[in-house]
Amino acid sequence: MLDAMVELIQGQPDQTGCSALARFLDYCFYSSFSLSGTFSVFFVSFLLSVCRGGLIWRLRRILIWVLGIYIAVPVIIKVCPSIQAKLVFLNFVRVPYFIDLKRPQDQGLNHTRNFYLQPEEGINIGVWHTVPSVMWREAQAKDAEWYDKSFQSSHPVILYLHGNAGTRGGDHRVQLYKVLSSLGYHVVTFDYRGWGDSEGSPSEKGMTSDALFLYQWIKQRIGQKPLYIWGHSLGTGVATNLVRRLCDRGTPPDALILESPFTNIREEAKSHPFSLVYRYLPGFDWFFLDSITANDIRFASDENVNHISCPVLILHAEDDTVVPFQLGKKLYDLAAQSKSLNGHKVQFIPFPSSLGYRHKFIYKSPQLPHILRFKHTHVHSLCDLHCVHAHTSMD
Repeated sequence: MLDAMVELIQGQPDQTGCSALARFLDYCFYSSFSLSGTFSVFFVSFLLSVCRGGLIWRLRRILIWVLGIYIAVPVIIKVCPSIQAKLVFLNFVRVPYFIDLKRPQDQGLNHTRNFYLQPEEGINIGVWHTVPSVMWREAQAKDAEWYDKSFQSSHPVILYLHGNAGTRGGDHRVQLYKVLSSLGYHVVTFDYRGWGDSEGSPSEKGMTSDALFLYQWIKQRIGQKPLYIWGHSLGTGVATNLVRRLCDRGTPPDALILESPFTNIREEAKSHPFSLVYRYLPGFDWFFLDSITANDIRFASDENVNHISCPVLILHAEDDTVVPFQLGKKLYDLAAQSKSLNGHKVQFIPFPSSLGYRHKFIYKSPQLPHILRFKHTHVHSLCDLHCVHAHTSMD
């Protein structure tokens, strides 16, 4: 033990000292029951003397690096606000990796067609059309013409607007398509410009334009049959933008479904778990939130609900850590007071934490068919949501 102590005192902190300290502590562990009070005092004093050498210097250097990075991040984001835009969209995060979006059948969607549309010159976006599962056998090996004609069936259509990160082939998204297809819906989904295999660069304006283009494309093929808009997470911001624009034109959709929505992007960014380490930093709004606004990113669903005039259904899990439950509830409260929604049903469905649905697993709910008011005898799903003229909340 004394040899280890001498070696520790004389050795270098980055080599001999560390091994000697380990051997010394190992000895102390096995002889701890025989340590006297005097020796314990000596032991503590000895370790303090070591710490005053290399260990404290190392900790201080690490602390300086951490502090430097902590200070540098908000400064860099303020100087380069485009970085904040990338963090909002996360379109560069393609999960799952190595998925071939041209082959939806690889994801178990063998009644799905992949194709590309051009919302504006120079921009091609990838689209999936999944037919109702009752048409599964008929859909095998069918061409684009057959899928186009399938819209003439009596089945309603859902336009699905996904959230940030990933692609239209994300697992939780695929699982929802399967559920909706089994309930008798056509499901049309796509990757916004800059996501997946779609061309272009992301922006709130571009995402909304892409959604409007797809909506009109579908509407031209289905005529007066029901068409519902379903947005998830960041897609709820796109959805309310789209529906507001449609309502302003006097052509509202049959219903709007918002899964895990937020009020506006500033409140969501402030509530996001990634902001926790900076949330109480003086100037947080100026460094981070103003940088989002500088990119013309607002997703102001709290304002949009005052211009929407169609039935609204909000779904939110209480254990959602990405978009806090209280933001979805706050949006519902605002919608319930909206004059433009007076006479339309506004419904809020909470999912208890015990179910473990969190941010993206509401599709697992066995109550979803009941919530969507699906009727096997007729295809006007969500008709109760469309026809009941009252503000309600299901607790």
